[in-house]
Amino acid sequence: MLAEVTKPGTDETVRVPMPINLDTINRLYDLSLDQDEVEGWLAARAEQVPTIRTSEDVVVSKVGRELYEKFFRGYTRKQWALDPSELDKSVTARVPTRTNTDDRYFTDTFQAMPADGYTKMFEKMLSHPNITIRTGVDYAEVRDSIPHKRVIWTGPVDEYFGFRYGKLPYRSLRFEHSILDQAEYQPVGTVNYPAEEVPYTRISEYKHLTGQVHPKTSITAEFPSAEGDPYYPIPRPENQALYKRYEALADAAQDVWFVGRLATYRYYNMDQIVGQALATFTKIDASLPPEAANDDAEALRRAAAGTSPPR
Repeated sequence: MLAEVTKPGTDETVRVPMPINLDTINRLYDLSLDQDEVEGWLAARAEQVPTIRTSEDVVVSKVGRELYEKFFRGYTRKQWALDPSELDKSVTARVPTRTNTDDRYFTDTFQAMPADGYTKMFEKMLSHPNITIRTGVDYAEVRDSIPHKRVIWTGPVDEYFGFRYGKLPYRSLRFEHSILDQAEYQPVGTVNYPAEEVPYTRISEYKHLTGQVHPKTSITAEFPSAEGDPYYPIPRPENQALYKRYEALADAAQDVWFVGRLATYRYYNMDQIVGQALATFTKIDASLPPEAANDDAEALRRAAAGTSPPR
């Protein structure tokens, strides 16, 4: 990943590695520091923060005010419609800072995508004969008409409980897709745009991720929004306090499991959410008698299809 920023003291725009690492510093400041030298360079600019509470605290205590302004402040204000000083430390704590040349967000040994893409993966998961799909349906309108014994809820936890204590706030995104008559738009899969005057936060070009070769290319620009599908729980103390009230209701709900970002009001990466889903299945499997897994599958299928059992 790269980030497009201006070089200090100039109007020159450059693209440098993100997360911040040794190459980022050397390219941005026209230096030739080594790993030991850049560690001291960053330490000299880092600010002393007695207690790390906010996302601003996290960054300025690691890399100082100037790099915070260039890479984090504008991006965060666009993404969350809040200053980093108003957000929990967890937001920017996810982003590493390195003194070597490793520009990966994650250091997992194995990092990959589904061989045929996420759409095919989910289609295969949902093709089981015991699964019936109904779209365009409001759960609140059908929850009492479909016979069921157990529910796995992945939607917003406040919605499940009819917004009893008020709505939990989320941020959304608007995607602008383009197909371009050129083989390549940018040199990497994603470029971040931290400047506040740029309305989007990043642009992704998919062929860098898939390895496809084609004379045209597809890109997507992401525009943060307060409206739209809920994507990102907003990590602030008052929001967490509201969630805790819903969490108490969720804990007390019988035969309902709450799974995912929206249901647990937490930001998860893809590997984390798969891990949570598998862990939840293990808990469900351990709590049910062996014959319970498919005891009412046929009734559920018929109810969803609007048919009656044979007489």
